[in-house]
Amino acid sequence: MEPSQSLWDFMAQQSDKLWSQTVAHIGLTCISLLIAVVIGLPLGIWIAQRKKAAWFVLGFAGILQTIPSIALLGFMIPLLGIGPLPAITALFMYALLPIIRNTYTGISGVDAAITESARAMGMNPWQVLFRVELPLAMPVILAGIRTATVINVGVATLAAYIAAGGLGEFIFGGIALNNTNMILAGAIPAALLAIFFDFLLFRIQKINLKRMRKVSIALPVLLLLLSSFYIIPKTQNQMLAGFTPEFMGREDGYLGLKSEYKLDMPTVVISDAVMYKAAFEKKLDVISGYSTDGRLKAFKLLTLEDDKHIFPPYYASPLVRKDVLVKYPELQPALELLTGKINDSIMTDLNYRVDYLKQNPEKVAHDFLVSAGLYKKPSNGNKGTIRLGSKIFAEQYILIQMYKELIEGNTQLKTLSRTGLGGTKICFDALTNNEIDLYPEYTGTGLLVILKPSKKDLKNLGGDREKVFEFVKKEFLNQYQLQWLKPIGFNNAYALMMRQEQAQSLNIKTISDLKIHSSNENHQH
Repeated sequence: MEPSQSLWDFMAQQSDKLWSQTVAHIGLTCISLLIAVVIGLPLGIWIAQRKKAAWFVLGFAGILQTIPSIALLGFMIPLLGIGPLPAITALFMYALLPIIRNTYTGISGVDAAITESARAMGMNPWQVLFRVELPLAMPVILAGIRTATVINVGVATLAAYIAAGGLGEFIFGGIALNNTNMILAGAIPAALLAIFFDFLLFRIQKINLKRMRKVSIALPVLLLLLSSFYIIPKTQNQMLAGFTPEFMGREDGYLGLKSEYKLDMPTVVISDAVMYKAAFEKKLDVISGYSTDGRLKAFKLLTLEDDKHIFPPYYASPLVRKDVLVKYPELQPALELLTGKINDSIMTDLNYRVDYLKQNPEKVAHDFLVSAGLYKKPSNGNKGTIRLGSKIFAEQYILIQMYKELIEGNTQLKTLSRTGLGGTKICFDALTNNEIDLYPEYTGTGLLVILKPSKKDLKNLGGDREKVFEFVKKEFLNQYQLQWLKPIGFNNAYALMMRQEQAQSLNIKTISDLKIHSSNENHQH
């Protein structure tokens, strides 16, 4: 095992990246907040004069607030692509409600007697608004801006999912890589930013009325200044790569590409849920995918040959708690009915049906078991319950459904599915903390993400499929009392992918070809 690194050491080592992501995070938060203030403030003033329109505007802003942030970002991609634009749009929508509502509440709450006497003194409606209503309502309006700011700092972490940068890159990378230091390196600055902005606005809120006019000028200027922190990265006609947070931090991923291939090309971090689509729509030129992913076929992508063998072959296999296998010995034979039944091309086809043809994973799994002669009607036994977990991508949903039907058809056990447990770290922690009993895992992920072996051990294994399986099986049993069952039969390794027509036109077949091409591009720029 490699010696563990302290959080401080990790942050010092990553200080450049951490600083640039914090700056991007501040910029993202402030740009969206500025737009929300520019639109929300006049809207709040307008509906304070027109009570009938108020319920409609507030209702609409309230609906935007209830859409889960990750879903909102997903909706944005077909409309606005990936990168800053959809992220800023989504953040602006979240900031809108507190600003409109507090502006409306603040102005409606100004004592009618005060506005009457202002009019009696001969002030026109604009003078009443700017000299009386707004200064009196300002503390309430600022409270709304405070709320919007704290919401935006939090939601901005999700911008990393769609290649817009920010501190989410560290957080999602850490979750995917089982690296607590990485999670904290993103989460701590994000929390400190929220506290700092909240405190700053709290101090401004306490300013007396005379100085409030100066504040109402200074605040937009400050927001504009902080917004300029977010310089949108431009790549002039250069090829752009999009990699998942997990791929960015793995030896059999971006680290290997840099050390073995010396690959150096502009890179953004992106969620695998949107990566294939982004490549298909020519927003990205190179992506990190999985060799059995159905979207390869769907989006006409070509896998580049890994001519230096940095992606070891990975077996997919059920990872089960040892105590559960001892308690229910009939479980293992039921799960191993799948062994040798699914090769790479079968798994790719099953994934294609879910990812691209939008078929239900349960139906795809059931149809396969029926066609393979493995389906049996559920026995409806109640000897015990097996809790099945999965990560959030199609392949895992399909496998979990197969295991569910195999267990219920061949034993007296019931099952409970807990799908969508996020990345490797969440599934693995759920398993070791007795929240689930099994989930499908990949030997290479077990090796590099969980065991993190020394360079010497890695060299001895030499990317041999059987050796990796035996090593992982032995270590998991010793360290965690977890059992790897017989592999299913397909190999889901990492791969670099490009659009077929682009790869052919540039004559790129291997990762080394890509390296030569990107080096030439860098020299030209």
